[in-house]
Amino acid sequence: MTEALSSPAVSPVTRFAVPGRIAVNEHVAAVWQTATLTEVRRETPYASTFRFAVPGWQGHLPGQHLLLRLTAEDGYTAQRHYSIASPPEDAGHIELTLDHVEGGEVSGWFHTVAEPGDRVEVRGPLSGFFAWPGDRPALLVGAGSGVVPLMSMVRHHRARGLSVPLRMLVSARGPEELIYARELGAETTPVFTRSAPDGVPVGRMSAAHVAPLLAEPPEGGWEAYVCGSNSFAEHASRLLVEAGQPVDRIRIERFG
Repeated sequence: MTEALSSPAVSPVTRFAVPGRIAVNEHVAAVWQTATLTEVRRETPYASTFRFAVPGWQGHLPGQHLLLRLTAEDGYTAQRHYSIASPPEDAGHIELTLDHVEGGEVSGWFHTVAEPGDRVEVRGPLSGFFAWPGDRPALLVGAGSGVVPLMSMVRHHRARGLSVPLRMLVSARGPEELIYARELGAETTPVFTRSAPDGVPVGRMSAAHVAPLLAEPPEGGWEAYVCGSNSFAEHASRLLVEAGQPVDRIRIERFG
């Protein structure tokens, strides 16, 4: 998820000391926990993955998100909702992949100030609507950083060696802006809107990308998960419906 709030610039944060379907304890999910940054990985020129150690993390379902809180030395706090990129099998750790949003106080701090050893607070996991427990065929459709919660599903599918069908369509402006490009495999079809390798067409996601998957759906049909900006979510959902996907089997996560 990208940032949805705007507030005064925050000063550097104090380094304060503060398998299968996962049964989430709502009481535990409501408690703030300390998360220690352990690693930063560059994904694209504008996005990086931040890995945290969270010893008390109870686990999550792929597709869920968390609430993150930064506290400055003067007591000012900023909170943001972020999708979880890591699979539930990564016990005791969570990963967030954040775009560097222009003017974003939280993403700006992460991309320009944060370093291993820094601590933040997290609460969650939150929301079960967009979660995929791995028990049904999943058709994942995302654009830009909308691939983040979908990648948690892909990683879960791989970690468990699940046989249930899973396919992903992901849109990016060009190969250099395709998040997780090094990890994407045969389950993924990239769509490039501005530039592409030789021989790969350039253009917006279209019926030509969606229709083949709906023409021969797996047994039981697809559960579709769409994540991206408002405009992308509307466009992709329309493509799915026109190709025959039942409206009540499309789950949408919007950001902006």
